Amino acid sequence: MPTPLLHGLRKIADRYDGFILDLWGVLHDGVRAYPGAADCLRELKAAGKRLCLLSNAPRRLASTRAKLDGMGLTADLYDALLTSGEATHLALKDPPDAWHAALGPRLFHIGPPRDNDVYEGLSGRTKVDTPDAADFVLNTGIDDFDETLADYEDVLQACAARRLPMVCANPDLVVVVGEKLVICAGELARRYAELGGDVAYHGKPHAPVYRRCFDLLGGLAPGRVCGVGDSLRTDVAGAAAAGIDSMLVTGGIHREELGTAWGDHPDPARLTEVTAAASHPPTWAVPRFVW
Repeated sequence: MPTPLLHGLRKIADRYDGFILDLWGVLHDGVRAYPGAADCLRELKAAGKRLCLLSNAPRRLASTRAKLDGMGLTADLYDALLTSGEATHLALKDPPDAWHAALGPRLFHIGPPRDNDVYEGLSGRTKVDTPDAADFVLNTGIDDFDETLADYEDVLQACAARRLPMVCANPDLVVVVGEKLVICAGELARRYAELGGDVAYHGKPHAPVYRRCFDLLGGLAPGRVCGVGDSLRTDVAGAAAAGIDSMLVTGGIHREELGTAWGDHPDPARLTEVTAAASHPPTWAVPRFVW
């Protein structure tokens, strides 16, 4: 069946008690909040909905919250916030399984200084400057938005040669920054796996972050929760795996694929074609996150 294309959330809000909301591509573009996003959050809160923001941002809560505040997306507009960077920090602090428990103390960080809070303050973890000195790789993404995968081939090869396990703090392949599509840590991890590397991911679409979101939402029934995001691969697939409905924001990373301008409705036939090719088509679609 074709995915119903809505103008905003007003028509379906009463079907749900809570929403799990993506950040980049839904609430903001990495630079500024999208028009109407803050108003939509206010309307949902006024209607008594519980809102958990879930981002694959490879940084911890304090820095993420500060960035949201600077965009006018203040804490009174949502109930809870979780990032893949926070999930990564917690997994390195208190290993949830044998794989993480087996990681050595010395980490080699692939990523910019703005993501250092993912590992800073961890007892028993030490950052080293080269793969040769490391026990594992912490991958938070590229240093500069103009960089490409080719810029990281040598360092990925060096890590793979030593068979270092990789912890990926952002499973996204790409993200929209302003009007530009930029590669993320997930793309580096994808290439590392091609080289034979062993990778553990934290963030969407993987189940642990959704379990944590349900706790933050107060244990709402899955049938009364909807996940909203702009990625079929992470947001929509992750919602499906968690047993909840999903809403695709078509003005995000699939905008070019759908052949539409931001805020405009895509051609319904093209939307059906693109979503049908995904493993889990969304329950709903909207051009942008508005009421």
